Parts: sequence; C-alpha cells; structure tokens
Amino acid sequence: MSCYDCLKLKNQLCFPLYACSREIIKKYRPYLDELDLTYTQYIAMMVFWEDRRLSVKELGGKLFLDSGTLTPVLKSLESKGFVKRFRSSEDERVLLVEVTDEGMKLRDRAVDIPEKVGSCVDLAPEEAELLYRTLYKILGRQG
Repeated sequence: MSCYDCLKLKNQLCFPLYACSREIIKKYRPYLDELDLTYTQYIAMMVFWEDRRLSVKELGGKLFLDSGTLTPVLKSLESKGFVKRFRSSEDERVLLVEVTDEGMKLRDRAVDIPEKVGSCVDLAPEEAELLYRTLYKILGRQG
C-alpha cells in the first residue's frame, strides 16, 4: 500500500458520513418547505418541543452547534413567531430561548416527518439501531 492511499476518497470514513448526511437532509427538504423551516431550524424546534426553554449554550450543546451558527437560526425562528429570546433575570449574560404557543402548534404539523423520511432509508430496524449507536459513539455521547 502506497503512503498516498490514505488520501484516497474511498479510504475516508468522514466522506460517506458527510455524503449520507447531505442526502438525508435533502429528503427532509420537501416536508420542511411546507413548514417554512430549514433543517437546522427543524432540529432546534425538536429540542424546544422537548425542553420548552433553554439557554443558547444548552441548545448548542444538544445540537453540536456554536452560538454563531445558532444566532441567525434563532432570529429567524423568532421572526416567524415560533420562539422568543430574552435575557436571564439571574444572569444577564445568559440568553434564554423559549418556544411559543405558535411554535408548539407547529409540532402537530411536523409529527409525521420522521416516519416519512425514515421510510426513504433502506435499513432494517436493527441496522438503524446499530448505526444510531455507532454515530453517537463517534460523537462521544450516549444516544
């Protein structure tokens, strides 16, 4: 094996992960377009539907995103009326975000999306579970 084999695309674990991620996100697009959400806005809303209120830092930790990426996402969600942002009364440095009633109503319109997208992926349930666990292992967290 040549010392340059490590530079071949076919030998990169990161490439199929990257390509799969892009392809799966493409499958979300028609469903998210109906909700006027990007994929990043959608995953942020999924966290809000579960937790209702969190700091930008907590949200970033859950989504593996930094505040520079989240700020425009949250501004857009706020302009659509799905979340509201405000400073913590205990610590002004902390920016909190809370889902609105309108944002909670959006959950009912989104409830079928995981099943619709999941049906586009040709994996047996045990394969999907193994992939899920493996990806979270790579991320360094329990899923």
